[in-house]
Amino acid sequence: MSRVVTVSELTKYLANLIAGDNALKNIAVTGEISNFKKYSSGHCYFNLKDKGALIPCVMFRSNAQRMRFQPQDGMQVIAAGAVNVYTDGGRYQLYVSNMAADGIGDLAAAFEQLKEKLAGEGLFDAAHKKNLPVYPKKIGIVTSPSGAVLRDIYRVAKRRFPAVQLVLKPVQVQGEGSSEQIAAAIDFFSRQYPVDVLIVGRGGGSIEDLWAFNEEIVVRAIFRSRIPVISAVGHETDFTLADFAADKRAATPSQAAELAVRDIREISGQLDSMKLRMRNSLRRRLETRAARLQGLLQRTVMSQPKSMLAERHQRLDMLRERLRQGAGRQLKERRQRIAHLTDKLELVNPLGILRRGYGLVQKKDGAVVSSINSLAADEIIRVQVSDGAFAARVTSIEEV
Repeated sequence: MSRVVTVSELTKYLANLIAGDNALKNIAVTGEISNFKKYSSGHCYFNLKDKGALIPCVMFRSNAQRMRFQPQDGMQVIAAGAVNVYTDGGRYQLYVSNMAADGIGDLAAAFEQLKEKLAGEGLFDAAHKKNLPVYPKKIGIVTSPSGAVLRDIYRVAKRRFPAVQLVLKPVQVQGEGSSEQIAAAIDFFSRQYPVDVLIVGRGGGSIEDLWAFNEEIVVRAIFRSRIPVISAVGHETDFTLADFAADKRAATPSQAAELAVRDIREISGQLDSMKLRMRNSLRRRLETRAARLQGLLQRTVMSQPKSMLAERHQRLDMLRERLRQGAGRQLKERRQRIAHLTDKLELVNPLGILRRGYGLVQKKDGAVVSSINSLAADEIIRVQVSDGAFAARVTSIEEV
């Protein structure tokens, strides 16, 4: 019968066996990440799998914080480390010390991940882009004080507009702490030393050299800047996340200076063109006014003013006569109308009737007698004629 061992003894034996295998002390394994979890401690736990097998993996905080990209389920990676046995669980696992994206590289993966994240937040939207000033007086520059970038910007800017003022905020553009310096310099100009436009950039290099301009802290500083930002990082073919967040991207630092500063020769040419247009416009207006004045001078009123006055006097006399005749006709018509109305009133005037021999018969109370039914025998009545009135007694009443 074989020797009997405990589970712990067997696990320790296998752990020592694996630990003693030099091939497993430094090994790189490629596979697809699944069940990835990152705990608050900073440690990462996940599985690497392919079509045929699966191996548990652990990456402790000290190694995980050095990664450029964020591992995700479904990502194909190459994990380097050592294989050992986790004795408490009784399983072997890969202790990962370094990990890279398989195929595109970890920096490229980090670039795409952060780009997708920030784009989703709207940091690259055109709606947030600020217009560059047309005639900037003061330009801020965030770059290294050494190297050709600063010289190129200075040379081009001063050649195009000698009076422009350039203000440098020197920073480290690569290496540890560079992204923090760049972000702080952008905030400095935006909050403490306002300028008209800001150029942020550096010369060309590898993706590692340009990486500071892909850091989230720099991208967010550009986005929140109150000053329009021109990104001038690397060469024409180089793109960084700073380019997407900036209000304008320049292919080179020299082009950034060209975008920021108007060429004084171009401005002078525009001024000359404006002067010429104004001169021509003024000449045309003067010519138009002169022609109109000449036309006025050739009119009869200007050459023979007395004849015009004679015509006006004659027309005034004619109008006066027409007014007199019209007033006379209206007066005659009014008199005729008044006479007609007077005749009509005379026809209905009671006194006119009395003058024709009629009389107005009234009772003592003043009531007009219009019927024999209102009279009684021996009643005293009053009779009014055209020139007076008299009293009478009713002696008899006869019906007609």
